[in-house]
Amino acid sequence: MRQFYPTALDFLMFLSVKEMELRKVRFDETFQPGHIDFSGEDLIQGSPLHAMGTAELLAHTGGEVRIQGRLAVEMTAQCDRCLGRAKFPLDTAFDLFYRPVSFIAREEEVEIDEGEAEIGFYEGGGMELEELLREQVLLALPMQRICSDLCKGICPVCGKNRNETTCDCRLETADDRWGALRDLK
Repeated sequence: MRQFYPTALDFLMFLSVKEMELRKVRFDETFQPGHIDFSGEDLIQGSPLHAMGTAELLAHTGGEVRIQGRLAVEMTAQCDRCLGRAKFPLDTAFDLFYRPVSFIAREEEVEIDEGEAEIGFYEGGGMELEELLREQVLLALPMQRICSDLCKGICPVCGKNRNETTCDCRLETADDRWGALRDLK
């Protein structure tokens, strides 16, 4: 007889619209590193991700869902300047609105006003909390991921990390595309 061993992916938290029809759904979950897949983003989850909040079906909206909560986690990524490790502690609140996919017209173009630009869509009977949290973590990270504001980066000549060692390199070839502007003084 074959033994079944559950994996982290076997335990997804599903926010069910049917359950929200009865009451507000509360969640207080901790996801260990590796439970939520960040591999395609060159990110490593450095601590457990803790999320708590509520999900509710808004009355008289035809299935619109509001999810409010807070998440806390430490993420690690490669520094954009020196290629070393950079840590990003995140502690952020979220207030999200979702509509059923059926709100989107299939055959015609739909104009979305500014207020609707913040609305997501769900398909089927609800949504997975893990996917929602993954998206919120990615949105909370800075655009330029650097280990420190004082990061000196990589030397463009010798390739050494300027934070770890100093080098005496100077650029051999001057870029003179700006020369004409320099002569305007």
